[in-house]
Amino acid sequence: MNPSLRLTRVLLCALLLVAAPLVQAADAAVDAITQAVARPDVLRGQFTQEKQVSGFKNPLRSQGQFVVARKHGVIWSTLKPFPSEVVVTADRILSRQRDGSTRVELDARQQPAMRSVNAIMFALMSGDVQALSSQFNVEATREGQGWRLKLTPKSAMLAKAFQSLTLQGDRYVRQVEIIEANQDRTRIQFTALSEAPATLNADEARRFE
Repeated sequence: MNPSLRLTRVLLCALLLVAAPLVQAADAAVDAITQAVARPDVLRGQFTQEKQVSGFKNPLRSQGQFVVARKHGVIWSTLKPFPSEVVVTADRILSRQRDGSTRVELDARQQPAMRSVNAIMFALMSGDVQALSSQFNVEATREGQGWRLKLTPKSAMLAKAFQSLTLQGDRYVRQVEIIEANQDRTRIQFTALSEAPATLNADEARRFE
């Protein structure tokens, strides 16, 4: 399975197990980070992903680009080593392969709780601390001009999938590290981040349809 799709599905399936309301984070460091992180309607960038699977010497690596649109969802396009794409919306997760074929991975009609996935995926990539604190215990620290958030699951069900998630950034999230319960470790670096143009172009909008 494509590494980015596998990561997305593992993350999403775990998050589907819980559906807590958003809570206000009270910690001063958390509040400061909340104020510092940008909240654009559309954010584009590139990613480099490295997944270290327990028992394997060499990590799985992939590269690509993404679009996070607050009112639509996430387009996660892997370019290397094999082209593929995952589109996450409030209603479904759709995968597109390099041969042009498409497949619905999850559908909100069968999984109603999936409607919370859009918000959580955006929260992970945009550093929305208040949203994340509904699902995770949050440990926040400031590091110079940047910040670091370590998230540990609140629910036993979520803990069956993840040991921790760590986000680092400044105005944007620059790195996410996910340690799964089985000790598999994924690190994602985000680069070339841009808020312009502030709206989706025709091709991006079409891919969300």
